[in-house]
Amino acid sequence: MKFTEDHEWLRPEDDLIVVGITEHASTQLGDVVFVELPELETQVAKGDEVVVIESVKAASDIVAPLDGEIVAVNDALTDNPALVNEDPMGEAWFFKIKPADMAEYDAYMDEDAYQDLIS
Repeated sequence: MKFTEDHEWLRPEDDLIVVGITEHASTQLGDVVFVELPELETQVAKGDEVVVIESVKAASDIVAPLDGEIVAVNDALTDNPALVNEDPMGEAWFFKIKPADMAEYDAYMDEDAYQDLIS
């Protein structure tokens, strides 16, 4: 698993990358009340806004960490946005992306570096 400076986690799954937000980010957001997910088969570029999260504190965007195609979204979040608070590192993943270049994944932080970032 790797991490971005925007508090996203990235988990490889076969030739895909699963994307969610960290527990730290979930805690900072407060109670999540709405999640807008991207459309399937959308081509995205690194840095594109792909998910909108609304919480009782603020609205936040999740950006694409890699160039690629959105190949799956977690529809469970539409029905139950609170999953982001309940299990941010597990059941509350947002989307799966088929990266154009899997090597981009390796450039992100490992867990030790991420822990240093948030400490």
